[in-house]
Order: sequence, then C-alpha cells, then structure tokens
Amino acid sequence: MKPLLLPLLLLIHLTIYAQTDKEKIAQVETNLVGTIQLADEKPWTIAERMVHYKIPGLSIAVIQNYKLVWAKGYGWANDSLKIPVTTKTLFQAASISKSLNGVGVLKLVQDKKLDLYTDINTYLTSWHFPYDSIANGKKITIANLLSHTAGLTVHGFEGYTPGAPLPTVVQILNGEQPANSARVRSMYAPGIKSEYSGGGTVISQLIVMDVTHMPYADYMKKEVLLPLGMTTSTFSQPPVDTKPTLLATGYRGDGTPVKGNYHIYPEQAPAGLWTNPTDLAKYIIETQLAYEGRSAKVLNQATTRLRLTPYLDKSAALGVFIDTDSVGYFEHGGANDGFRSQYYGSLKDGNGLVVMVNSDNGGILQEVTNSVAKVYGFKGLYQSTVKTSVTVPDSILKSYVGQYELTPNFIITIYKEGKVIYAQATRQGSFELVAETQTRFFPREFAAYLEFTADTTGKINALILYQNGQQQEAKKIK
Repeated sequence: MKPLLLPLLLLIHLTIYAQTDKEKIAQVETNLVGTIQLADEKPWTIAERMVHYKIPGLSIAVIQNYKLVWAKGYGWANDSLKIPVTTKTLFQAASISKSLNGVGVLKLVQDKKLDLYTDINTYLTSWHFPYDSIANGKKITIANLLSHTAGLTVHGFEGYTPGAPLPTVVQILNGEQPANSARVRSMYAPGIKSEYSGGGTVISQLIVMDVTHMPYADYMKKEVLLPLGMTTSTFSQPPVDTKPTLLATGYRGDGTPVKGNYHIYPEQAPAGLWTNPTDLAKYIIETQLAYEGRSAKVLNQATTRLRLTPYLDKSAALGVFIDTDSVGYFEHGGANDGFRSQYYGSLKDGNGLVVMVNSDNGGILQEVTNSVAKVYGFKGLYQSTVKTSVTVPDSILKSYVGQYELTPNFIITIYKEGKVIYAQATRQGSFELVAETQTRFFPREFAAYLEFTADTTGKINALILYQNGQQQEAKKIK
C-alpha cells in the first residue's frame, strides 16, 4: 500500500503522565506486534502502524494500581482541518456504550426501581414487546437484555448522516421509517444462549426512559457520567454543549472521512456514547474499586459484582464481557462507522487500558494492547503468535483476485497491490493476507485464515474462511 502522508511522527499532542513514565511510554510506542508475528520481524512503532492503517488519530490511557498513569493523543481528530487529537478529544465509543448503559440500568435496580428478573413489559409503558410463538412462553428480563441472552434480532446499527430524519426509539424497535434497521423481535426463546443483540440494548434504553421519565442522555449524565467524573463525555445524539473541535471525525478504511464527519445514533444505549480514554479510565477504576468494596460512586460492591458476573455462559455479563482465561478482565470493544475502540480492566490489582481510533481499521487496537501488556506486565492481555511465511508466485496471487460471497450481504473482496494480496469485507477495513502455503493465507490482525480452492480445471472458484473454530465457504462471484 502507498504510505499515508502524515506530518512528522504524527505529532503527540496534549499529554498526561508522570515524569517517571516517560521511558515506559516510549517503550509502548515502539513495541507494537500483531496477533500474528512473522519470524525475525521487528516490532513496529505507533507512528508506523497509523500510517500503515491510514488512521488519522489515536488516543490511549493506561491504568496501573487503580490510577491513570498516563494518557496520550496522537495524530489528527480532523485531518483536513489539522485539529490535533488531545486527551480531551471525544471519540464515538460505539458498543462500549453498552458497558455504561449497564451501569445506568443497574443503578435503577440498586435503587429498587427495577427488578432484573421480571418481564420487561412490566416496565415498558410507551411500547410493549410483542411476544410470539418463538419465545415459547418464556418472558424476557432485563438481565437477558444486558447479557445478550434475550434471543433477540438486530446485531448493530448503521447510524444516520447528520441532517437526516431520525427515528424515535419506538420506530427503531418496530423497524418503521425513518429507521434504517430491522425491527427487534424474537429470534429464539430467551435464556437459551448468549447472542449479541444491540436491539435488545435499545429496549433497555426505552425502559430507562419509561421508568425515569427523563431523556436517556439526561439520566445517564446525572446518574452515571457525572458521578464517575466523566465530565467531558455525553450520550447526547448529536452532542450538545460540546465544542465541535472536541469531536473526532470518523474515517473509512481508505482514509476518507465519513460523510458529515460522523453518524448520529439515536440508539444511544448500544452505540451513542461520545467519550475519550481518560474518561473511560475513570469508569474502569471506579468499577475496580467498587468490585473490592472500596468505593460506591454509582454502584455498590454487591451490584458491581453482579454486573461483572457472567449470566448464562462464561463470558457475557451485564453490559460487559469477562475474560477469565488467565488473570481475569472485564472488557468491551466498539465499532461505529469511522471509529474503533477497546478497553480492558483487571478484576484485581487495578490494571487496565483504553485505546480509541477515528478509523474503520481496528487492527492497531490489539497491537497497542500487546505493547502495553508487554511493557507493564499485564498478564493475559498479550496475544501474539510467531509464524513463518512462504513466497507465492505473482501469477498465482493474481488468480485469487476477485469477489467472494459469504452471504448475499457480505462480500469478501480480494485485491492485489504489488506482490501482496489484501482482503476487504463488506463495511470493514482491508487487511493484508500473508501466505502460509501456496493456497492458505492468514491476516496479521486477528486469528483466522483463508484457503483458496479450485474446480477440476484448476480455476479458483471459492475461498474458505476458518475462524473461531468454524469454517464458511464463500463462492467466487466475480
């Protein structure tokens, strides 16, 4: 790929850190490695990877021993206007919004205004969930909504271009115009398994509104954001009382800006939070302290421990996911158009980190996480495997170029630049494919691989995607 021209070293702007952390910051900035490393490959710098991924801006916060030890902004919040990323620059947190929503809903539970295990229609007054035969007579609870065990449709949301008509929450739930998403209905009976549903989180948003008789953003500001000290964050869509220069512009994977700079998300609970790593660090630290019974700015110890307890499976808790494979972390990622983000908070010892970028290319998130984990010794967060690669003749690489249909709405495009092939899926950023054999390739950013197959004449006719223990075939259509 052609390098993205960025001014000198992506200029590090407003910074928060102690003098003694300078050395560790420099180490973090120069020790990025991917989920997959190639043998004899040297670590990258943040500057190099931002150029590689065409990421205009990036922001980091690192937590150690229950304290924010440093936070830093890199590059541009708006590349064309040369507005720098600072530690105050707000990014769309996307699905990280669900974690703060979980805090807000559980505050109502703690205050005895809601019961986690009661039929949601008990609390809904402006709309009722239309149960049908798919629910098999089982009732959906708030615990189901927060843990993605309600068996509901609609994974996520596209948002709306600024100035476009915005649907009400009820219109979103019913899939009625001007909503651009399908209606939220039962996919299977509640309580069977955890399957991610932003649609279910929207129902929890409406419950908050119906019970408190307040606009959702107002409730979250009063009862969650301000008590946590997240004074620059907001659920307002679009943001109000926020300087436009503090709002990062979102960028596509090719480095072009999102139309209108960013999308508007009336689906506030699952996708509407504007925040930054410094503010999210306050949420993480308070969660850690409350978990140990050392603070209760919003939730007490009992409610916090409940929030961080997986509900049905080993991972999905109430607005967070729990990684218990090693030390134990609560975490969540985010992906709105033009934005990617990830946070981790340890369940003990008070460690964590937040990384946010204004780009569709999120591969750098794990690379930064690996670097922080290595420099600070955060057990369980370093995820990188060393592999070897082979050389594939140019003629064979050319035969792989084309479009492959995984589903009617999900196309994987394979294209070639120089002596390298890349994959780009519908509505996602592109990533380089590294050859493990003449037909099998792997990405650097995540654990998966693609294998190209041919018909009896030797013509490439499909690829097989192997990921998360599953395999899916995509037929070549072009």
